[in-house]
Amino acid sequence: MKPEVGKARAEDIAAFLAKFDDVEEAIDAIRGFTQPAVSAGLVDLPPAAKSNSAAKVMTPSAAAPERSGRCHIAVTDLAKSYRVGRQTIPALDGVSLDIFAGEFVAITGASGSGKSTLLQLIGGLDKPSAGQILINDQPLSRLSDRQLSRFRSREIGFVFQSFYLQPFLTLSANLEIPAMFARVKPKQRRARAQELAELVGLADRMHHLPRELSGGQIQRAAIARALFNRPNILLADEPTGNLDSANSDRIIDLFHQIRRELGTTVVIVTHNPDIAAAADREIRLKDGRIADA
Repeated sequence: MKPEVGKARAEDIAAFLAKFDDVEEAIDAIRGFTQPAVSAGLVDLPPAAKSNSAAKVMTPSAAAPERSGRCHIAVTDLAKSYRVGRQTIPALDGVSLDIFAGEFVAITGASGSGKSTLLQLIGGLDKPSAGQILINDQPLSRLSDRQLSRFRSREIGFVFQSFYLQPFLTLSANLEIPAMFARVKPKQRRARAQELAELVGLADRMHHLPRELSGGQIQRAAIARALFNRPNILLADEPTGNLDSANSDRIIDLFHQIRRELGTTVVIVTHNPDIAAAADREIRLKDGRIADA
């Protein structure tokens, strides 16, 4: 990294932190641009995750571990409506489902069917109009905003469809942000950033600023940063939407590796039927409801 880039990074981060009275406030605020998934642990990526990019997505039968029988995510009669002027627009209407620990589930459906809304509600990023969400038997509705923020940081990793890197930080620094606030040693977080960058095909862009990256590269950076954490649940909204088929295969293989080795529950929203077919199970939404099989 060039000296002037490192200096700018330190000064900007220091100025940002100076706005807060204590560490807790700073950590809560930083989640606004690191995504809500800042965790104290990092993924120990297995060697198999470094497989050749030409490898095909594993089929569910080859990838799926035996279910633990434990319901990780329980959704009951979930409804969500939005006010647009004088109109009430329903996004979800009585959705009920169970997702088991260690499952890889794909949520599919046409645009406007409620897929992303369901994902955001499961992740505690929005509150339902009615119904209940339990994660590990804990009702999200009973958590205060601060408790919910801390719960997300421990339990959930996010990959969003829209994602923005901090413009004054290199890609390497952007990838390291979650580890910085988890008090991970610099040498370890740099090694993790480099490893994940290689997995998503960005190893040669580590010292580039966001303006020097393409839209697809920025989306892959979002995936890499989410994987810094050791989330028990990984929620991804169109995680391969801007990737070519080879890189899509690598990311889905990586999701399979993480859930198989660490027991992570993976829930993705996708329009891609090939990606959905690689999951253990597909949940299809239509007009805010679960569609009949």
